[in-house]
Amino acid sequence: RAEAARIPCQSPYWDWGPRTAPEEYYQQFCGTAPTHHLFGLREALDMLLEEEGLGNAWRRHGVFARAIWAAVETWGGALELNIADPRLRSHAVTTIRTAPGLATRLRAWCAEAAGLTLGVGLCGPDQDRDSLFRIGHMGHLNPPTMLGALATIEAGLEALGAPRDAGALEAAARVIARAGDSLPKSPDGG
Repeated sequence: RAEAARIPCQSPYWDWGPRTAPEEYYQQFCGTAPTHHLFGLREALDMLLEEEGLGNAWRRHGVFARAIWAAVETWGGALELNIADPRLRSHAVTTIRTAPGLATRLRAWCAEAAGLTLGVGLCGPDQDRDSLFRIGHMGHLNPPTMLGALATIEAGLEALGAPRDAGALEAAARVIARAGDSLPKSPDGG
């Protein structure tokens, strides 16, 4: 029945069909396939759908996205949002463009000095990867975590002498404060 309801996959990543051929997975993984990943996925889906609710998760991600956009727009200077039109931006991840080379130096500073990993820029061959970084704002995230990441980025920008305006953390905090009690809690209560 599941095979009959199959929709063509755009990517083999979620194509469960090959999992029905255990000999293929035995050879690929030198034994049992990593079924513990499937149990982890089930638990993550339970947390999302049963504990928080999909609509609440979308609202929470939207608030965090707007908070990060407010911070980046306030910083200005050597930083700008990669997507100018807010209607076209992702509520899952934000890409920031920087002055040449600043993104690479900032990622290194944040990782080495504070243990914060910023995403590398995903770009085409005609773009400068050293001038892009990404901030993820979805999943298991709450206001202290998100504001802590922004504060670490602020510290890195200060340490690197990057030109920017003050008030970015306050701008992000205002977005969260305006959401107030309507900001859904993540499954961990944060």
